[in-house]
Amino acid sequence: MAIAFITGGNKGLGYETAKRLIEMGHKVYIGSRNAERGKVAADELGAELVSIDVTSDESVKEAARTLMDMEDKLDILINNAGISGVFGKPENITGPDMEKVFDTNVFGIVRVTNAFIPLLRKSNNPVIVNVSSGLGSFGMVTDSTKDESKINSLTYSSAKAAVSMLTLQYAKGLPDIKVNCADPGATATDLNGGRGKQTVQEGTDAIVRLATIGQGGPSGTFMNRHGIIPW
Repeated sequence: MAIAFITGGNKGLGYETAKRLIEMGHKVYIGSRNAERGKVAADELGAELVSIDVTSDESVKEAARTLMDMEDKLDILINNAGISGVFGKPENITGPDMEKVFDTNVFGIVRVTNAFIPLLRKSNNPVIVNVSSGLGSFGMVTDSTKDESKINSLTYSSAKAAVSMLTLQYAKGLPDIKVNCADPGATATDLNGGRGKQTVQEGTDAIVRLATIGQGGPSGTFMNRHGIIPW
């Protein structure tokens, strides 16, 4: 049985990922910024709740301390918490608009990853999955045959592209931990107003696959439910 921690685990992709990992027999802690909603979700899932705001250094450190008090290791860290930000014409996007999205989607991963590395290193098969998007893939957004090429999102796409580079640099710098990036694809969640071609189960296929890779699994890859995709 592996022990997993999922940020943004009280709804959407995080909730479905938690559900699937629990069904596979793993112990799951879900992170939620809203304690009340998090408690409801944890009770529904049969998971444990750890309150966390990924934009707060102190909240992240407290979450790590909480988990350290409850467990002697962490096998799976899934950096799932994210916001969509403002969608609009590039000339209308402001610096604060960018800062808000990067604070959650990019800097939040740095805060959480660094805080939980000590627990991950106590596992004999530590894994980190960063939930990204095909909208952050240069290969996807420049391929006219892909839906991602039709969407212009300065904030979200830029932040997810940064997540890709974070993943690669962590994979290089943490050779004892497998660090990979998952693209859920166009999945119907509240993040996009319920619009999307895929169900949440389909959207979590790549996340669950990367979360449960074995000792000889890859590190530094970008994958969707169909396989490897371009950076």
